[in-house]
Amino acid sequence: MSKMRIISVQLPQGLINAMDQLVKKGVYPNRSEIIREAIRELLKKELYQLETEERSTPDYILK
Repeated sequence: MSKMRIISVQLPQGLINAMDQLVKKGVYPNRSEIIREAIRELLKKELYQLETEERSTPDYILK
């Protein structure tokens, strides 16, 4: 895995409480892993959607 960088984010207390519950139940080892996983999934979804939209444009249409 590449070197990690630290960033700051502000989250509502409700999200923090929910993350703490997942950590407490052993679903994730820590909050950081929850946030990394959520970002990975969001990026995969968004990038897939962009690729799908780009492919749906017929080849004869110039961009």
